[in-house]
Amino acid sequence: MASIYKDIPIDAPADQVWDALRDFGALHTRLARGFVTDTQLDGDVRTVTFANGTVARETLVDCDDKRQRLVYAISSERLKQHSASAQVFAEGDGRCRMVWIADVLPHEVAPYMDAQMDLGAAAMQAALARSAREKNAA
Repeated sequence: MASIYKDIPIDAPADQVWDALRDFGALHTRLARGFVTDTQLDGDVRTVTFANGTVARETLVDCDDKRQRLVYAISSERLKQHSASAQVFAEGDGRCRMVWIADVLPHEVAPYMDAQMDLGAAAMQAALARSAREKNAA
């Protein structure tokens, strides 16, 4: 199984980042604006539309407020396995980092997923830093 690991520095406080991450139905408005264009929530399942036109069905596995960790799984015809977690760690001085890990099969999809996660990480960095600046200005 391919394991993809992203350690993402974010110019925003951990509590604000966690609040956006744990809002499972607001991926397109709070967390990854531009990278994700729409999210439809049905219970613990969200249907996510990405900017490149890809649509994914993601199931919430766990949302742990104490550890600031969210786990989800994707079910699809292309993927034998996809499970991912994102966890927020405070860095002090209004900054944090998010560790995002995805485990995928088949191995052939790993380069695509890695590139998509890079795009997602950049979108999250921008959206969360912008949101923190707006809160500080208010």
